[in-house]
Amino acid sequence: MSLFPPSEAKNLPTYPGPNKMRDCYCTVNLDREEVFRTKIVEKSLCPFYGEDFYCEIPRSFRHLSFYIFDRDVFRRDSIIGKVAIQKEDLPKYHNRDTWFLLQHVDADSEVQGKVHLELRLSEVITDTGVVCHKLATRILECQGLPIVNGQCDPYATVTLAGPYRQVPCPHLPAASGPRRSEAKKTKVKKKTNNPQFDEVFYFEVTRPCSYSRKSHFDFEEEDVDKLEIRVDLWNASNLKFGDEFLGELRVPLNVLRQSSSYEAWYFLQPRDNGSKSLKPGDLGSLRLNVVYTEDHVFSSDYYSPLRDLLLRSADVEPVSASAAHVLGEVCREKQEAAVPLVRFFLHYGRVVPFISAIANAEVQRTQDPNTIFRGNSLTSKCIDETMKLAGMHYLHVTLKPTIEEICQSHKSCEIDPVKLKDGENLENNMENLRQYVDRIFTVITKSGVSCPTVMCDIFFSLREAAAKRFQDDLDVRYTAVSSFIFLRFFAPAILSPNLFQLTPHHTDPQTSRTLTLISKTIQTLGSLSKSKSASFKESYMAAFYEFFNEQKYADAVKNFLDLISSSGRRDPKSIEQPILLKEGFMIKRAQGRKRFGMKNFKKRWFRLTNHEFTYQKSKGDQPLCSIPIENILAVEGLEEESFKMKNMFQVIQPERALYIQANNCVEAKAWIDVLTKVSQCNKKRLTVYHPSAYLNGHWLCCRASSDTAPGCSPCTGGLPANIQLDIDGDRETERIYSLFNSYMSKLEKMQEACGSRSVYDGPEQEEYSTFIIDDPQETYKTLKQVIAGVGALEQEHAQYKRDKFKKTKYGSQEHPIGDKSFQSYIRQQSETSTHSI
Repeated sequence: MSLFPPSEAKNLPTYPGPNKMRDCYCTVNLDREEVFRTKIVEKSLCPFYGEDFYCEIPRSFRHLSFYIFDRDVFRRDSIIGKVAIQKEDLPKYHNRDTWFLLQHVDADSEVQGKVHLELRLSEVITDTGVVCHKLATRILECQGLPIVNGQCDPYATVTLAGPYRQVPCPHLPAASGPRRSEAKKTKVKKKTNNPQFDEVFYFEVTRPCSYSRKSHFDFEEEDVDKLEIRVDLWNASNLKFGDEFLGELRVPLNVLRQSSSYEAWYFLQPRDNGSKSLKPGDLGSLRLNVVYTEDHVFSSDYYSPLRDLLLRSADVEPVSASAAHVLGEVCREKQEAAVPLVRFFLHYGRVVPFISAIANAEVQRTQDPNTIFRGNSLTSKCIDETMKLAGMHYLHVTLKPTIEEICQSHKSCEIDPVKLKDGENLENNMENLRQYVDRIFTVITKSGVSCPTVMCDIFFSLREAAAKRFQDDLDVRYTAVSSFIFLRFFAPAILSPNLFQLTPHHTDPQTSRTLTLISKTIQTLGSLSKSKSASFKESYMAAFYEFFNEQKYADAVKNFLDLISSSGRRDPKSIEQPILLKEGFMIKRAQGRKRFGMKNFKKRWFRLTNHEFTYQKSKGDQPLCSIPIENILAVEGLEEESFKMKNMFQVIQPERALYIQANNCVEAKAWIDVLTKVSQCNKKRLTVYHPSAYLNGHWLCCRASSDTAPGCSPCTGGLPANIQLDIDGDRETERIYSLFNSYMSKLEKMQEACGSRSVYDGPEQEEYSTFIIDDPQETYKTLKQVIAGVGALEQEHAQYKRDKFKKTKYGSQEHPIGDKSFQSYIRQQSETSTHSI
């Protein structure tokens, strides 16, 4: 899992025009595939983005790249520069704010993909008795080539380069010096970035003038040492600028010293001139905080000791001595611990008892009711993460229709007199904004019955703990809950709807400003603070808030908070309104079995609810096709060979399959996951499927001729439908182990602190003061168990790596030659046998 927040850029080069400012955005790319794009920051050379992008990475990659683009209304957007981090270097920058200098983007250095190559050297005797040594170069296939401008039509050229020396012969002229053979070219493979070439090219390596059967010919080693086979990959382009370079590899022929044949996979490399010495400082810099984790997950029984220790956390007295709380103490950022802990406890159905326990402990430590849950504590971060996981559907049902209307209507709502545009009326703008605030406030305060059970149970425990601790403050039972549901849930979603999938793209500047003003007002309405107008720094906001100083707004907030945090709050009737799960544009193939023509592929707006999966021409149109969820038998990937198209998947129905292409690999995985989840409990789900399409009278995968033939591959394990099971418990336990292991020195320091407090009850050392230790003996006991459990898992990981190291071949498909991460792995193995990935 990875988190890539492009925070800000600075000192970008000025635009060569009178304005000098730029409209910039940043993209996140796996190699050359874009998987995320930030908002556009207009008229700035130091744009601030401040956006978090989290994703599960569904494929291998070599570089994580960030490109800064300058938007151009009339031409293609231009690239200002990039930051490219090699996969093996990501741990250096893990969870650290780092400024990177932007580098020039050179087409010759933008490479990805790998090539399968075979070399064979043999003696050939001609009719005249002359012996030639010929080199057979076989280009078998390539994988993972980039898609350039929406297409990939690759071909390869093969060249033998180096000195071409000839054994002296009186009948032939001598030749020496560096030479290169004429380039030989494969066929162009259309519309695929995984081409199967399987073509052989022959080159003469030596030319002795005669051959004697009595003596074995032995070519000179120094010649072979200086010869190399060069393979260049190109994308055949119809553009006037010529074919695009995709990468090259160079193989010295000394690989044939030990054997006359050689076969290996190679990563494509940049061209020689792909790293021109250009001044990087001229392009500015980009600030990033990259969180990248890669874990090997064992089977469940390996995790039993650590898992059992964690599951007892809610029952430990005091909770600060529990394993889960200890993790929050040793991690540098509470968020780092909160994410796997919440997912772990959700999976095992223990999130409410755990959060209730740590919340109650935090309330007991709080002295002022006005500061309750205001810090970035483990409690706050765990509740944030729970709301994010359990409350997304609730958020969509509540806010999405109104947010969409605001985005589409484009009413002016600016109430800052300084920012008013010519022709705008302040009173009209205030009325527009008031109506929007009223509508959003109403839908929120009437949504109590839709609030997810797990959130309501947590709010109930917060309310009870706060009311018991501060019995003289009658409002604390409300502020303890509102600080989460309004301040940390609804307000951020209104402010940045795209981050919560409420809008498919970033909102335009005017709409963004409107949402900012609405978010500020809603946040203040929900806070129930006694002097609300004074809470605004801006005088115009204080004046606008006078509209909402009526008691009915405070009463509505309290009624809403009572409903979502009181026992027995539920209306028994179920909510039948469809919940929108995901939507967006994708390309689909017509469900009729036409055999020919790309006209069958059309761009459509897809929409998934918990009732049906539909598509239409454009957003808001009537559906052209509706698939009831109960008719989805499986959702699986589709092999590229079917239509020579990448990122395709299939939604399998009783009669046929719907073939769909997503925009990128991350988006394809997201659709497959959510479709699988929503259809997981269907009674007729398939256990086998066809990984390729049925075309031209047969299945491409198994060649079966009947279109009703049973599948030839087992279906992949899907995601369970219940949110408590929509998580891999072993994976989260592995993540928690990895965190404990990386903070082992702090665990040991915490052990020392426990010993210090048990023996000596006076002023403690400053280095121990950061730990919350209420019971030194109980905490020490837990720490000892944690360290033992982590140590046992560390030994298992070390053994797994040693076994893997023995079996892994450099030059294999999994680890091609040029794989720097594998080379780094080899170095680690030689340095130590226990190092955590």
